[in-house]
Amino acid sequence: MYILGINAYHADSSACIIKDQNLIFAIEEERIRRIKHWAGFPILSIKNCLDKANIRLSDVDYICINSDPKANLIKKILHIVKYRPSFKLILNKFKNKRKNQNIINIIKNEFMNDEFKGKIINVEHHNAHLASTFYVSPFEEACIVSVDGFGDFTSTAWGFGSGAKIEVKDRIYFPNSLGIFYQSITQYLGFKKYGDEYKVMGLAPYGKPIYKDKLQKIVSLEKDGKYKLNLEYFKFHKSNTDFKWDNGEVFFENLYSKNLIELLGKERIETGSIEQFHKDIAHSAQSLYEDAFYNILNETHKLYKNDNICISGGCGMNSVANGKITSRTPFKNVYVQPAAGDAGGALGASYYTWHSVLKKKERFEMKHAYFGNSYSNDLIEKVINKEKSKLDKEKCKFKFYGNFEDLTEDVAKLISKGKIVGWFQDKMEWGPRALGNRSILADPRNPDMKNILNSKIKRRESFRPFAPSILKDQVAEWFEIDDDVPFMMKVFQVKQNKRSSIPAVTHVDGSGRLQTVYKDRNEKFYNLINKFYKISNVPILLNTSFNENEPIINTPEEALDCFLRTKMDVLALENYLIKREI
Repeated sequence: MYILGINAYHADSSACIIKDQNLIFAIEEERIRRIKHWAGFPILSIKNCLDKANIRLSDVDYICINSDPKANLIKKILHIVKYRPSFKLILNKFKNKRKNQNIINIIKNEFMNDEFKGKIINVEHHNAHLASTFYVSPFEEACIVSVDGFGDFTSTAWGFGSGAKIEVKDRIYFPNSLGIFYQSITQYLGFKKYGDEYKVMGLAPYGKPIYKDKLQKIVSLEKDGKYKLNLEYFKFHKSNTDFKWDNGEVFFENLYSKNLIELLGKERIETGSIEQFHKDIAHSAQSLYEDAFYNILNETHKLYKNDNICISGGCGMNSVANGKITSRTPFKNVYVQPAAGDAGGALGASYYTWHSVLKKKERFEMKHAYFGNSYSNDLIEKVINKEKSKLDKEKCKFKFYGNFEDLTEDVAKLISKGKIVGWFQDKMEWGPRALGNRSILADPRNPDMKNILNSKIKRRESFRPFAPSILKDQVAEWFEIDDDVPFMMKVFQVKQNKRSSIPAVTHVDGSGRLQTVYKDRNEKFYNLINKFYKISNVPILLNTSFNENEPIINTPEEALDCFLRTKMDVLALENYLIKREI
């Protein structure tokens, strides 16, 4: 049985294909379109899924979408009666829902010679989120929590997963949303692009929570784990806040009202300098978000008395909060799949259909994130030959290694000598994190490396940290918490006596967003780190995504282009090594 999962007409459009319970392929549309957070119908992702599964559309039994236009209709009607939103806002919402209802016609137009004979399944947005994490987790039973902006008129849901069943205990509905609160503060701080919330998370450690008391006027916590927004500080729920998530980059106007500016002061313009005030606001917002988040989790644990928790939704990408779950709540085991945000809804819709609709008991565990495209050495050779004139102009030399072990040895030595390496190997990662197959790698011991990467390679804000990828069996030696973090979804404190050894991956507050690397899950990356370990006595590499203000690279052509237009020193394309000689 083949099930095609889709996240359509929403940010981070995506598709995945499963055969029975096993995930075969998964990809975000942005990786193909080359526009961050691309929103619309993921037709190219769908075609990639069918190609990699080696099937036609007519072979697909179910197409599953992580949205149900019929969900929460009564709540929607009551909201209209209470808040009397603008007619234009209602119309825009209606148009977007009609797009999801029209998916079967889009499919027919795109595959005119390949008739879909199966069934369309609409899965409520947060049911898909919850399914996306629990059904691929290692747990037979677990508490489940989903927190995001909004989807199907809901912002938060929690409950319990057991075997092939999911129970949703309670929800928080529009217009109350932790995701909207965090996004509003992100916009207020001058980070206007969709998905910029991670910048606030990175900025927060530079500040103090001195404005938390003011922000508590915006978000209030309740005894049952719920929270409420003070809607005086927002406008998204009544006015027609302009948004765009159809066939392109996602765009939102400011979600907050003038009352927020009156409360906090003048907002930062996008090109303005970042002052201590902005750092303190960021810290205060992160702290308040964590309070609300753990309020939900503590209530969920109280209900079910189970020590396993699965997190999903866009707020599941808040790795700082995720890293404190075991210290701020009774939970002992935490699972967050690599595409916790809306892209993961395609995965969730698929597995919700498999387990909750079809009542299948066979489980799939997601131990790694390598479910994307891969490319052969033969194809890479053709790309290199095609671009040879550009390589010659940049004084680049290339070499093919018949023995990959030798390439790994040379790359480890180059990194230890301060070289910055683009690392392109095997299947592309699922989700927004580079996990050792589409990565830029560097020496974590170099105190200047963070500034070098931010200014010359990534061309991004100087306050943003870089991640340490560490051999799993070495975590306890270097971090205060020993845990499994294969998807870079948790931030832990680096041990005090180790921070000076890895300054390039230790944030200003002594933390690191680590990735634990296993030999049986990514042998090439494991061996590279291990060889660097033998050279340096440090079992860690600095790991950042292979891109430069764009989606993570997908193809060898994109890898070579990024290498040539930045100041990377070395590019490892499968068995080929390209080096700048200057």
